[in-house]
Amino acid sequence: MVVIKWARIERARPMIASRARIQRLSLLAVAMLIALPAAARADQIDDYVRAEMAKQHIPGLSLAVVKDGSIVKSQAYGLANVELNVPAQPETVFKIGSVSKQFIATGIMLLAQDGKLSLDDKISKYLDGTTDGWKDITIKHLLTHTSGIVREAPGFDPLKIQSDADVIRTAYSLPLDFKPGEKWEYCNVGYFALAEIIHKVAGQPWPEFLSERVFGPLGMNSTRTTTVSDLVPNRAGGYVWNDGKFKNAGDWVALRPSGAFLSTTLDLAKWDAALYSNRILAQASREQMWSPLANTKPGDDSAPHYGFGWFVAQIQGHKDAYHGGSLPGFRAEIDRFLDDRLTIIVLTNGDNARPESIARGISGFYISGLARGAKPQSAN
Repeated sequence: MVVIKWARIERARPMIASRARIQRLSLLAVAMLIALPAAARADQIDDYVRAEMAKQHIPGLSLAVVKDGSIVKSQAYGLANVELNVPAQPETVFKIGSVSKQFIATGIMLLAQDGKLSLDDKISKYLDGTTDGWKDITIKHLLTHTSGIVREAPGFDPLKIQSDADVIRTAYSLPLDFKPGEKWEYCNVGYFALAEIIHKVAGQPWPEFLSERVFGPLGMNSTRTTTVSDLVPNRAGGYVWNDGKFKNAGDWVALRPSGAFLSTTLDLAKWDAALYSNRILAQASREQMWSPLANTKPGDDSAPHYGFGWFVAQIQGHKDAYHGGSLPGFRAEIDRFLDDRLTIIVLTNGDNARPESIARGISGFYISGLARGAKPQSAN
């Protein structure tokens, strides 16, 4: 009986093993089926990005898709340096242009949180030598591009190193384009002035203040001010497409607070994650930054809706806080779909690039029903 019993067990072992293998294979098949849509979507995004790069003549591009503060896709395409044939990587450092404005605005909000200034303060309280024409301009006017100050200071020279205060002073004598708060008009001088206010109130240069209060705590170790002299690991070259070929873009010696920083998609993903918490900015500060400015001229819907360092719009019913940036040879875009908790970050080293269209094209792969590349409408 014992022999027979063991014989039955021995005969059963292959069947048990076979069933176990079948179960493992079944689980593997299910896992593969679950993964297929994500893999297919990733492949579609890669194909989409490469097609747009070819169409827009973009040498290199770095992409991050962030959901709920966690990266769900990080990919780079093309070349960071065309001459040396260096591939672009997620760690590649790009100039981000006016995407930098949200960091200058954050510096102001941190000082407001610290109780060191009020957004309703007149800027003449902090800037030396302002004229009577500037007496009604507040910090909030600068943040929202409603000050009436000209877009560019006449004394700005991209090939000359000078202090922010000296650049701002060259705009003092010019008449305002409109009364403060009356209209909206994009103004880079305003962000020079905000940077100088950070300098005055914080008692240290604004790059140091932002490094200590934002970039350092978040581990954004590749984010820093633009420079032509310092060695920057993994720096991308900037290019223009001209006469059917890439050429090196010109480089600006001047550091502009309105377009100040170098960064990577990985660093900007860390920044995005921090914006879901009170780690840097309190909830009230974040909500203020993404609250669109009320229309300054009733009946005129042409004015963009702008918060503090962010445009704010509705894209087919989805609230989008976004900003682009450009410097010679570089174009950048960050789109935060606030209610969907989805962020698309696109950095490029091509002067002809349209990263905003690429970012919104990618968002259509993740937000159901969002038409690919849909354009923003004014937010309410």
